[in-house]
Amino acid sequence: MARKTDLLQGTLDMLVLRVLTRGELHGWGITLRLEQLSKSALQVDEGSLYPALYRMEDKGWIKAEWKMTEKNRRAKFYALTPSGRRHLETEQESWQRVTGIIALVMEST
Repeated sequence: MARKTDLLQGTLDMLVLRVLTRGELHGWGITLRLEQLSKSALQVDEGSLYPALYRMEDKGWIKAEWKMTEKNRRAKFYALTPSGRRHLETEQESWQRVTGIIALVMEST
């Protein structure tokens, strides 16, 4: 069984934006996709996800629209905006730079 992994501060936004590059999803769909992509290592709870979604919507990185799910239930669907795509690109570059530096230090003898 996979162990629950805590996210580093600030990475949840980046991961959610990345998931939304493939198309709009409702909150539960985002949670499932993150769990699937991480092979169940990431399990994001509602108490973390929804505040992040509201914050990203306020910043203009995502937009939300009420729609019906495949199970005929009303849900808020989130989609990436052009501003969110630009922010994701910046965050990915920063993440790659930081993880590269950390790897250099960890691999040194």
